Amino acid sequence: MREKNSQETLRRHAAQFSYVAPNIAVLIKHVPETENLKIDEKTGTVVRKGQNAIVNPMDLYAIEAALTVKDKNHKTDITVITMGPPNAERSLREALSMGCDNAVLISGREFAGSDTFATSLVLSRVIKGLKNYDLILCGERATDGDTGQVGPAVASFLDYPVITYVSNFKLNTNNSGEFIASVDRIVEEGIEHYEAELPVVLTISKAIGVPRIPTLSGKKRAKKAVIKNIGFNPELFGEDEVGLNGSPTRVIKLYRPKVKRNPLIIIPKNEEEIEAAADKLIDFLKNEAGIV
Repeated sequence: MREKNSQETLRRHAAQFSYVAPNIAVLIKHVPETENLKIDEKTGTVVRKGQNAIVNPMDLYAIEAALTVKDKNHKTDITVITMGPPNAERSLREALSMGCDNAVLISGREFAGSDTFATSLVLSRVIKGLKNYDLILCGERATDGDTGQVGPAVASFLDYPVITYVSNFKLNTNNSGEFIASVDRIVEEGIEHYEAELPVVLTISKAIGVPRIPTLSGKKRAKKAVIKNIGFNPELFGEDEVGLNGSPTRVIKLYRPKVKRNPLIIIPKNEEEIEAAADKLIDFLKNEAGIV
């Protein structure tokens, strides 16, 4: 009888909150600013050395989604994870200054040139070794690759369900007292609604809400925070699984499209020339463009 009453009390207590206090991992990427993006024409990979880099803008929405959960229950623990060069630590500290609790940097020369497949493999194996996360949140895509593949690929390697383009979500309990994610997903026709048991991977869209600005106290805490560094580990990865060797994607050719325009510019100086210019425009729309 005592055990039954205890379970009922737990369910009533959990039902008082829209959110529970899960362990959350947020996957972010340290990317070059858009105007500075350069591609190595030989390897087909992004040139990162010497470039000003920032938190991938789309990942800020994933951070905001995690922090919204934490706003409802301060016991929520958020770990932000990235794979990149040593200076990617700056993006992790920005996430910490926004309110995340822990940060993990996966870095090593062996990982250089990893495509989305190799990156997702590394992230999934590191995640397995860190903690049993209830929620894994990602931005819907990265501005330097624009594929949107890492979130779903990580879910595949972890054998977790995944819901993409999430516009809103909350955590509730079902009739059995088990936690579920109630998720809205943006599609071309409107909004789809899903419910998923934890753990689950969600890729977050801009519709989740405007990312918050780091506070002064958050910046001070982030500056002093210890970031966990993980390098290449032969027990976790084979050399043929990471970097260019572990990347099945190959860029065959890079080129810049050439756009040729032969405009006809008419500057009429009187009413007769205006009428003549209008006639030429109508003739062009009819005979060449086929619009009229």
